[in-house]
Amino acid sequence: MHTTVGIIGAGPAGLLLARLLHNAGIDSVVLESRDRAYVEHRQRAGILEQGTVDVLRATGAGDRMDREGLPHDGIELRHDKKRHRVDFPALTGGRSVMVYAQTEVCKDLIALQLKDGGPLLFEAEALAVEGAETDTPRIRFRHEGREDVLECEYVVGCDGFWGVARKAIPAELTKVFERAYPFAWLGILADVPPSHDELVYARHDRGFALLSMRSPSVSRLYLQVPEGTDAGSWEDEEIWDELERRFETDDDWTLERGPITQKSVTPMRSYVHEPMRHGRLFLAGDAAHIVPPTGAKGLNLAVGDVVTFARALTYRKETGSAERLDAYSETCLRRVWQAERFSYDMTSLLHRAPDATPFEDRMQLARLERIAGSRAAETDLAEGYTGFPFE
Repeated sequence: MHTTVGIIGAGPAGLLLARLLHNAGIDSVVLESRDRAYVEHRQRAGILEQGTVDVLRATGAGDRMDREGLPHDGIELRHDKKRHRVDFPALTGGRSVMVYAQTEVCKDLIALQLKDGGPLLFEAEALAVEGAETDTPRIRFRHEGREDVLECEYVVGCDGFWGVARKAIPAELTKVFERAYPFAWLGILADVPPSHDELVYARHDRGFALLSMRSPSVSRLYLQVPEGTDAGSWEDEEIWDELERRFETDDDWTLERGPITQKSVTPMRSYVHEPMRHGRLFLAGDAAHIVPPTGAKGLNLAVGDVVTFARALTYRKETGSAERLDAYSETCLRRVWQAERFSYDMTSLLHRAPDATPFEDRMQLARLERIAGSRAAETDLAEGYTGFPFE
């Protein structure tokens, strides 16, 4: 097999890249190790930045998102039983976010790819990337019980942290920056309408809590728990009781309870791999960087990466210049590090470390009071949350 761009991974990054390239008249092949049902049902992110929403619309993948997604013009911050709403459009010149699950984004992009895009091979396991330093890199993969080779002009690794793409970059050429956090998120899905019409981020002495949603009838909620927690060790009523404590306010707001349909624990870490390019191999999404979920940046960073690559390759096609491809890693990393900074700030603002001192507690409260009392501080948060622009 031969193609211009070999894409490893059919998550939102790989699928969107295939769509962007198709619209630019550039052929690609997408290899995905899992089956279609798995890709369309794995629960991941649910917040789309303004830039991500705009890109999905521009590529023809936004129709169902606009019908079924939930536009959000702000978030609420809580501490000491007090509530403060951050108004995104008023602070950012009209920017907002959209609640629309990654599973739904993948369903929409898969349907478009199978309808009029290039080959999308499910249960096609990438085994290795070879010849990244040459003009003809190759992806060795296994599909339908036999090994095959995809010959490419470019390879883009959208295959996550555990994928093979990053392993093709020699260790002596790389730098890794990472931080593991001493806590995790216990997340639940519950069949109950959300108790608030926007996301609620709560800082509490017992730990962080987040009220989110997947639809008007399904709530997604999170509790900060110790690192290594077993989700099964929490009884349903115990979870609701703890959420109620952490979301408590001085007014008559109440947390609605319902049947919990799913529990999971998400570890918290920050990770950046530099560079994001080696020869004709380009890394995108979790293959190159991971953020704690507090800032809702993971999926959106991956979108920024593939938009940058697609624009650079289109520029090469139209002008013959590889200037933008050569600058891919540097261009992406500027945005990546700003998102890492924002996610770290949100995490340290709202989570209570196991060894937190009274001084550190007061610093968190002072920062929250500053956001509530300063338009400049609010604006910085709103700009970061709604997304840094694509270059």
